[in-house]
Amino acid sequence: MPTYDYICSNCDAEWELFQSIKAKPVRKCPECGKLKAKRQIGTGAGVIFNGSGFYQTDYRSASYKKGSDAAQKAEKEASSSKSDSKSKKSETKSESKTASTNKSKD
Repeated sequence: MPTYDYICSNCDAEWELFQSIKAKPVRKCPECGKLKAKRQIGTGAGVIFNGSGFYQTDYRSASYKKGSDAAQKAEKEASSSKSDSKSKKSETKSESKTASTNKSKD
């Protein structure tokens, strides 16, 4: 529900009112009680679509994106070093198994 700006043409009072889009404009001024209130035409707020189905990085600042890129690079480097160490461990295990089987054959 949007917030509308109102102004009274009788006493120049200004106020905001949180109303449904379907609600009719208020006519009565809360200050003077006359039926001289008018809804102001404003630019409104920018629409930002959040939630599932929208990319959360669409509205990010440039500094945030730089930090995010650096974090992703560090994450990739860490995951690649983990996979390298895992493959090295598996290689040493297989080598030790073959060495032990070769010794038992001798």
